[in-house]
Amino acid sequence: MIQSLTLVISGQAGQGLQTIETLLDKAIQQNYHVYSTKEVMSRVRGGNNTVEIRVASESVYAYKHTIDMLFLLNDHSFYRLHDRINENTVIFGESTFIDSEALTKSGAKFIELNLNQLAKEAGSVLFGNTILFGYISGLLSLDIPYCSESIRQRFSSKTELIIENNVKAFISGYSQGEQYENRPKIIQTDAVKDRKLINGHQAIGIGALAGGVNFVSAYPMSPGTGVLEYLAGKGNEFGIVVEQAEDEIAAIVMTIGAWYTGARALTTTSGGGFSLMVEAVSLSGITETPAVIHIGQRPGPGTGLPTRTEQADLNLAVYSGHGEFPRIILAPGSLEDGILLGQQAFHLADKYQVPVFILSDQYYLDSKTSVAPLKLSDEFIQPFFVKSDKDYLRYKHTPNGISPRSIPGYGEGLVKCDSDEHDERGSITEDFNVRVAMNDKRLGKEALSLEDYVAPELVGPKDYKKLVIGWGSTYGVLKEAVESSDDKSIAFLHLKQVYPLSESLIELIDQADTTVIFENNATGQLSNLIKLHLDRKIDEQVLKYNGMPFTIEEVDAKLKEVF
Repeated sequence: MIQSLTLVISGQAGQGLQTIETLLDKAIQQNYHVYSTKEVMSRVRGGNNTVEIRVASESVYAYKHTIDMLFLLNDHSFYRLHDRINENTVIFGESTFIDSEALTKSGAKFIELNLNQLAKEAGSVLFGNTILFGYISGLLSLDIPYCSESIRQRFSSKTELIIENNVKAFISGYSQGEQYENRPKIIQTDAVKDRKLINGHQAIGIGALAGGVNFVSAYPMSPGTGVLEYLAGKGNEFGIVVEQAEDEIAAIVMTIGAWYTGARALTTTSGGGFSLMVEAVSLSGITETPAVIHIGQRPGPGTGLPTRTEQADLNLAVYSGHGEFPRIILAPGSLEDGILLGQQAFHLADKYQVPVFILSDQYYLDSKTSVAPLKLSDEFIQPFFVKSDKDYLRYKHTPNGISPRSIPGYGEGLVKCDSDEHDERGSITEDFNVRVAMNDKRLGKEALSLEDYVAPELVGPKDYKKLVIGWGSTYGVLKEAVESSDDKSIAFLHLKQVYPLSESLIELIDQADTTVIFENNATGQLSNLIKLHLDRKIDEQVLKYNGMPFTIEEVDAKLKEVF
């Protein structure tokens, strides 16, 4: 059984929650497995935000509803959390921060922790977050030298006096935490020290680097902006041209233009931003120019809930663009998936000359855990363009339907490209027979691309009779729920490629007596695609669309209900 402790820190935007989270995540990883995620309101200052950190004896990657230890940073950091506490919860904070009626009703234990007072005693109210970092570190018996060095690095731009005073404040908080009589006892491990602590933005960014990305154009829109920021930070090191475009239309057209000239390019956005890109997706389709498009999903329609999560843009990606043409849609679930599928997206786009989507969401992107070193394949960075001869035909009919793609200036031939229907040379045509032949050639690549279908991951027994299906960010919670279930006839099928779907999935679905799918949308978008394309009806749909991810408790309860 996994031993885990769920810590939640609750405060307002601008109180330094991200700094505390970063310091704690790195320090915890020296002794335990760690997973963290955040839940924030759409504002720069004020409101109420929370950070959840799970400390575990084994690898975890799932959001838990029930809080074991809750740390309150102000007088309005408790009001949204009443339903997440119970008699096993311990709450730390000032007594004025607590709703006494809710506390009594829940049976939770309250411990007075006046961070402002402790910070003043340490020399300044500015030390409050450092005190809290020390207090939690003391509770968990984290490594003092490592934590102290982390503080020095965090405040390296400050004076030596400020750095040393923060270290002293940390030690003061640490000693307070050590004195807590019921400190949690979780099995420690050294195995995590060599792992890399990353979030979803970084995972997809690393995957893009592994795929050979050398051009990024995007217009900022959360939650997709983090990928742009990460790659911008790697621009000099990896030789990446990064362009913050004037809008999303310009961003995707730049991406397509970069591929046309031989680059491996990426654009990143969210659903609202991608809506503006839709016409240009058709440009990629008819010109058979590769494109890699990352969509970080959030709830819509309109602005929706801009800082929350949802999986409601699958249909948007599947049906985007006027006319009919193929595309490939990948949806990472683990952070390892983000790296591997991020790399593979560039390979597939280049090989099949189609738009390839990486579909993630806010929860996936903002969650963080440690990843073991991965071995990446060199085959995914090999380019597919060829040197043109003087009789070069950009859209030449070939036995497999993939025309030889060259780039301007690479060879003797003229590389023509036109968004109108065209003949093999690339010249505009209104010949009906040519139109049909060209359309059939493009559409045929969809079936051909299934030769490189990204296989799903099966968690649990191979002789299962009950099957849980999920995609994208539901991976961690469904995996943990199935692995910890007492029912050993349940397996979990995680789809990494959600379009086009391979007929090999039919056998996996048919083996189960009962199937249930979990999706963070209101209409069961993947379930409907499975019915439409594979003619298989999923028995039960579990749908959540309030802006929050599935919790361990929700999944456990639903599995017991369904099975």
